[in-house]
Amino acid sequence: MTAAQTPTTNPNRSLPAPDSRDRVKQFMQKIQDTICESLAQLDGAGQFQEDSWQREEGGGGRSRVIRDGAVFEQGGVNFSEVWGSQLPPSILTQRPEAAGHGFYATGTSMVLHPRSPYIPTVHLNYRYFEAGPVWWFGGGADLTPYYPFAEDAAHFHKTLKAACDKHHSEYYPVFKRWCDEYFYLKHRQETRGVGGLFFDYQDGTGELYKGPQPEKAAAIYSKELGAVKPRTWEQLFAWVQECGHSFLPAYVPIVERRRDMNYGDRERNFQLYRRGRYVEFNLVYDRGTIFGLQTNGRTESILMSLPPLVRWEYGYQPEPNTPEAELYETFLKPQNWTNWTPST
Repeated sequence: MTAAQTPTTNPNRSLPAPDSRDRVKQFMQKIQDTICESLAQLDGAGQFQEDSWQREEGGGGRSRVIRDGAVFEQGGVNFSEVWGSQLPPSILTQRPEAAGHGFYATGTSMVLHPRSPYIPTVHLNYRYFEAGPVWWFGGGADLTPYYPFAEDAAHFHKTLKAACDKHHSEYYPVFKRWCDEYFYLKHRQETRGVGGLFFDYQDGTGELYKGPQPEKAAAIYSKELGAVKPRTWEQLFAWVQECGHSFLPAYVPIVERRRDMNYGDRERNFQLYRRGRYVEFNLVYDRGTIFGLQTNGRTESILMSLPPLVRWEYGYQPEPNTPEAELYETFLKPQNWTNWTPST
């Protein structure tokens, strides 16, 4: 399946490559393969089990899930490729010019829930859309720790920033801010974790921020930059590949650093309580969940992001001067992690 070479509605937007869909699909499948192979080796006990599925309206995918591993209590790494006659409302509200066109979408998404409370949950998603004359890339990765290790947050952010900086010096500053704003639980007034990258509707034109909150920091920073130099489909695809390949260097060293730390019931119970926030975000706000359900995707694959065990506690408050309190006071508020240095 190749991209339709329809004239664009924006003269500054480049056309996709003639083989755009096949190339992005192959990358998304390859990054799924690479991540699964590396994570299974890292775990040492668990293996990914694959389910292939077909979507009645067009397309399908392959879901890979690891359970009861030495490191990963449960996690999934999914690939999907779907098409249809109409984009769902969750997309059209932001890209109304795509209305009336058939669409194509492909991507890889991942959520890992480690067994140890000292290893953060991690999320990754990179995706590509075409709808008539409209195309864009979206995605990102973010980290959700349960216990406050500043060196882990700094390593994750510095690795993602290095990947972005190879392609544009303003990608990380804008998309880090967007991530802090997107992975935010309004009803709790706290971020889901320490953030990372989040971007959407990137077609190489205009301002970098293309989200729904013009009053927030990402939009304000992006507006001050103004419209950046137009970038081609090839340039954006190269950047997305760089981001995808940066995941393992960003996350694996954190797992290796924390996997042998001892913990008890206190830490485990706090982890299960904080996993509740992950559930709340994914079921209330997450665009990927909404898109999957609105396009009649495979429910098991869409909801594989949820943890296997979780608990809620009425009116929980962390005890003062504890690691749990530090998580709330510092790590669940946006920080400039790339400037963090170890204290002497």
